[in-house]
Amino acid sequence: MANTASARKAARQSEKRRQHNASLRTELRSAIKRVRKAIDAGDKAAARGVLSASTKVLDSIADKKIIHKNKASRHKSRLSAAIKAMA
Repeated sequence: MANTASARKAARQSEKRRQHNASLRTELRSAIKRVRKAIDAGDKAAARGVLSASTKVLDSIADKKIIHKNKASRHKSRLSAAIKAMA
């Protein structure tokens, strides 16, 4: 356990930050899963709409440095490629 008052405060802050970041990562994964589900359903128009909403989530989380911007770009690219490959 932290010994000084400043160390205790830092521990409280880091725990709060960890929980906030964890909720954002969960939101990110859910957004990706929503797109994948739409792709699996086979509805290209719906998948495009869900991808648009998910792109905003990916960019927002990358801006907050929860994930790297290149990782967000990679997810967006792969999801859009999967939609493009739909029959």
